[in-house]
Amino acid sequence: MSNAVIHVVVGSTNPVKVAAAQSALAPFFPDAQVKARGIKAPSGVPDQPMTAADTRLGAINRVAYCRAQEQADFYVAMEGGVDLLEDGPATFAYVVIDNGQQQSVGRSASLPLPKVLFDGLMAGEELGPLIDKLFGTDNIKQKGGAIGLFTRHQATRESTYTQALTLAMAPFLNPSLFAE
Repeated sequence: MSNAVIHVVVGSTNPVKVAAAQSALAPFFPDAQVKARGIKAPSGVPDQPMTAADTRLGAINRVAYCRAQEQADFYVAMEGGVDLLEDGPATFAYVVIDNGQQQSVGRSASLPLPKVLFDGLMAGEELGPLIDKLFGTDNIKQKGGAIGLFTRHQATRESTYTQALTLAMAPFLNPSLFAE
């Protein structure tokens, strides 16, 4: 086994996000130990982003903050948000991976939201506490999330972040194809 360590700084202390970063990046470095660690990183957007643009900006801001704080091999951020899409309200996340020389921005799949939740969000509430109220859960955003509840746990917040981060690794794995 190699002694190589890949240091990953995640722009959140939420254990779901840290675990997703670890799960997504580790398979790409089978001969190294990937160590993901979360830090508290401000998004610079509202706690509950209500547009795709704010959601994307929040993830980008979190990565920029991480890069300014410490040295790492990769900086990763995930920002969950909501928007009224063509087919109705939905929640999704933007993800950003940065290695100090290159940055990749990706987006997760969208989860349709019922009107009762969207109305609460429009009234200024956050999705996590709204879900907790509706389903009688506690701190769902650090567990399976709305995704887990609405899909009967066939998908989770972590699995959705992991997939989006895995896809966002494509430019790092194929640099000549993505060179500008």
